Amino acid sequence: MPENTDGEPGNVTGSVTGGGAGGAHLAGRAGAPAPGAARAQAAVGGGAAVGGGAPDGWDPKAWQAYQVRRQRAASGAWSVLPPAWAEAVRPAPAAPVPTAVLLAAVAAGLASGLFLGDGLGLGLLIAAVPAVIGAYLAAREARRRARAWSVTWALGCVALLAIPALRDAGWPSALALLAAVLLGALALHGSRTWPGVLLSPFGFLDSAVLGVRWAWSGLRSRGSGVDRARWLPVVKATAVALVLLVLFGTLFASADAAFADLLDGLTPEISIGDGPLRLVLFLLGAVLALAAARAATAPSRWDRIRIAPGRPRSRLEWALPLIVLDLLFAGFNAVQLAVLFGGYDKVLESTGLTHAEYARQGFWQLLWATLLTLAVIALALRWAPRAGDGDRRFVRVVLGTLCALTLVVVASALRRMDLYVDAYGLTRLRVSVAAMELWLGLVIVLIMAAGAFGARLLPRAVAASMAAAVLAFGLLSPDGMVAETNVARFEQSGKLDLAYFQDLSADAVPALDRLPEPRRSCALRGINDDLSRRGRVPWYAVSLGEYRARQILRERPVTASYEVCRGLGTFHGRIG
Repeated sequence: MPENTDGEPGNVTGSVTGGGAGGAHLAGRAGAPAPGAARAQAAVGGGAAVGGGAPDGWDPKAWQAYQVRRQRAASGAWSVLPPAWAEAVRPAPAAPVPTAVLLAAVAAGLASGLFLGDGLGLGLLIAAVPAVIGAYLAAREARRRARAWSVTWALGCVALLAIPALRDAGWPSALALLAAVLLGALALHGSRTWPGVLLSPFGFLDSAVLGVRWAWSGLRSRGSGVDRARWLPVVKATAVALVLLVLFGTLFASADAAFADLLDGLTPEISIGDGPLRLVLFLLGAVLALAAARAATAPSRWDRIRIAPGRPRSRLEWALPLIVLDLLFAGFNAVQLAVLFGGYDKVLESTGLTHAEYARQGFWQLLWATLLTLAVIALALRWAPRAGDGDRRFVRVVLGTLCALTLVVVASALRRMDLYVDAYGLTRLRVSVAAMELWLGLVIVLIMAAGAFGARLLPRAVAASMAAAVLAFGLLSPDGMVAETNVARFEQSGKLDLAYFQDLSADAVPALDRLPEPRRSCALRGINDDLSRRGRVPWYAVSLGEYRARQILRERPVTASYEVCRGLGTFHGRIG
């Protein structure tokens, strides 16, 4: 039957059945063989191999190893064979690789080698497009249907890959690339459980090896029966077209300077010294494209991993620590609300701290308190009493109260960060941890919603919220936010740390351009020097932030001298 991309096991009851391109599905109680598996396991004697045939969708060798491993695990004997869960998630053998997928992999490799050697930017999207096309063609050939969640993950992945084309700062781009890997893995593997969401990115490692073997098998099968009458004219026509393109392109470029400049701007500059790097990028792009196509054809089924719940505790044993924690949170939040509504002066008078010192003292502790609360909730759910509806309602009330009180802690931490920024200005670290605290608050809200409406969508909702947060973080331009906030602070208080701006990216230039001279030139000095060292950047490697910065600096160059900037504290961090 056609297989979807969400990893649904289909109608499987009490047996091991075939799952189309995705392989076998395990049904029944977690950790115990299904009836079909039990019959096959009965054929195993004294550690010998299974004598019966493998069920549909299983590779016979994998089925044999799976059964032997289960028998040895049951008897307590150590085995070097893969564990049962590894056999369960193993992808099925794929159909022969389509020619279009091989061409897409070659195109992805060529695009990576040509456009990624000078940096990211639009080149990353250009290199990703053939890989996406190859994965789509492979999934269609395997008759896998795309579901709404898979389309959402794929679109989110492409959106995240666009961040390096928009922002010059490297750290939002790195976060976007990591999030894009997660969404790409979810789109290909269709995972929906916690093990699936967390482990899907590791499926690329297995798919990369399988993808290369898959492509090699396809090339060997085609090489054994090459139809020269079909392929030789294509090779000849391609070679002639390349010769004509190079010949007439060179003639036209030498005949017209404007055309030569246009051609030089559109084509990548490749030197002999770049050869090893370009080759590595070509291989990396081709392998990743093959891995995506192989996963799209027959993905690993991480959702088959089942984590057994912990032993339920009695209400008293389970609830007493959590109720004490709720009371502690309530007391802390009462103090925070009292301070928030006018009690600062009294608190500061008794502690001897300033507003900024008080804010700095507590933010990091509250951030850790939020993270630890999420760990406490996860462990509490594992050992929660679940004898009946009364226990479930009791668990919702206790954990719901803890979540609600934690939201107040999140608000308190963000308020402290706001006071801290007012006193000392905004930095990359401060905007990053504040964004993380906001996302943790959103996760707590999602947990509360799962308690009220069911947790079936919680793993995917948390993954989607993380990807959305990373995408928003990149689109909002954190370096631009840092510069904008500090410029506004300077306009109000006259305080400005010019030394900190020297390490910002080109995304900060539009905000820093508003400063009066000579502070404007001194603030932009480090960014201007960095752009000058880069030299001319090809169109496919330049970001929108860098393009705007170059325009601004070209129209209004840096004019302040080194001595003037040094006097303003540009090089040793004096606030002026």
